[in-house]
Amino acid sequence: MKNRRVTAIAITGMLVAGFCSIAAPVKKNAVDEVAWIVGDEAIFRSDVEEQYAQMRSEGRPVNGDPYCVIPEQLAVEKLFLHQAKIDTVTAPENQVASQVDKRIDFFIQNLGSREKVEEYFHKSLPSLRVQLMDLMRNSYIIEQVQNSLVKDVKATPNDVRKYYQNLPADSIPYVPMMVEAQIITVNPVIHQQEIDDVKARLRDYADRVNKGEADFSTLAIINSEDGSAMQGGELGYHSRADFVPEFSNVAFNLNDPKKVSRIVETEYGFHIIQLIGKRGDQVNVRHILLRPKVDDKELANAVVKLDSMRKEIVAGNFTFEEAARFVSQDKDTKNNKGIMVNQKTGNTRFEMQDLPAEAAAKIELMQPGDISEAFIMKDPQKNRDVVAVVKLTNRIPGHKANLSDDFNQLKQMYENSTRQAIIKEWVEKKIKDTYVKIGEGWDACEFTYDGWIKP
Repeated sequence: MKNRRVTAIAITGMLVAGFCSIAAPVKKNAVDEVAWIVGDEAIFRSDVEEQYAQMRSEGRPVNGDPYCVIPEQLAVEKLFLHQAKIDTVTAPENQVASQVDKRIDFFIQNLGSREKVEEYFHKSLPSLRVQLMDLMRNSYIIEQVQNSLVKDVKATPNDVRKYYQNLPADSIPYVPMMVEAQIITVNPVIHQQEIDDVKARLRDYADRVNKGEADFSTLAIINSEDGSAMQGGELGYHSRADFVPEFSNVAFNLNDPKKVSRIVETEYGFHIIQLIGKRGDQVNVRHILLRPKVDDKELANAVVKLDSMRKEIVAGNFTFEEAARFVSQDKDTKNNKGIMVNQKTGNTRFEMQDLPAEAAAKIELMQPGDISEAFIMKDPQKNRDVVAVVKLTNRIPGHKANLSDDFNQLKQMYENSTRQAIIKEWVEKKIKDTYVKIGEGWDACEFTYDGWIKP
């Protein structure tokens, strides 16, 4: 039911990518050691150890001695936060709260229940929420300060050319084999009886909840086909634009938390929705999603029809681009000549692992200009079976980056390098102007930034 910005509640896991497990908090000693003082703020040993435990749990490497690297990172954060106070940079509370809700949902999903989350972190959910609000608010503010420092970085072709020419040979990146492709997809016919059966099930759930005979969240856990089922269908607080219009129009007009909405049809299937709460311009709802099943016979029929169309294209009766425009039911590509766009990069090149698995299996064996036979593919956005044909338009062999083939990648490298240099220069200037005291035993380090050790 969500749009491309937030396609499903399963995206919650992506928003906290890297959390293989969750680190338990490090308890502070009654008398905690002060490791650093930056301005008028202290960094304690327990702060460092808690951060280190978290990085280990996420599988993030520490490039060097953690008791050198981590306190320096915390000190740099304090410099940015101090600048944010001067510049009156603030974070939008609704956005921060929404991200915190997602993080807590992730914890609940991984640990099994709200009670287990509280037990693991040795604090109530409200207390944990306050802590996460502070962390995410600071993260947002630091990002805004950094963005303001580098907002004017824009590379000209001459900048990129000079940057590439000055790169040491062993620093020129290797670009793996990539492909460009076009796609046509069609949705197999779903029998009206199957749609009627799905709607009847949803009406039954809604009636039972409205009469007080069943709990909506329990029904969602048992029956919903959305990734939010494990949270009882709860989606957390979101703005109207986070959902597809059909879902938003109903969700944002709900007023009675005890009642269930009418059935809502979206590109993802059929839903019923229950209000949990409203906060400013955001709403928190739970929903149950059911997807009508495609009959195997209709899938086979769709394959036959798309194969027939492929033969017409190969025979030259019409082009792939014309077929994409008039036949394809994929809204993201049909008006773009069927050209596939990589959602990770925003361009048309794909590494093989970034393609839908079924499409990658076909393209692996094709040459540029080839059009595959029709095949059944799982739509990665809607998690349903569709039938597709793909055309391989280009295969770029793996190679060391060069200006003619990889200008955009080199441009990004140049801009990133320039941004890092600007931020490094800013940090070192702030260090000179800020009172810094590093505790005994914490100063025998090779720091990233110069100037921490005052003469």
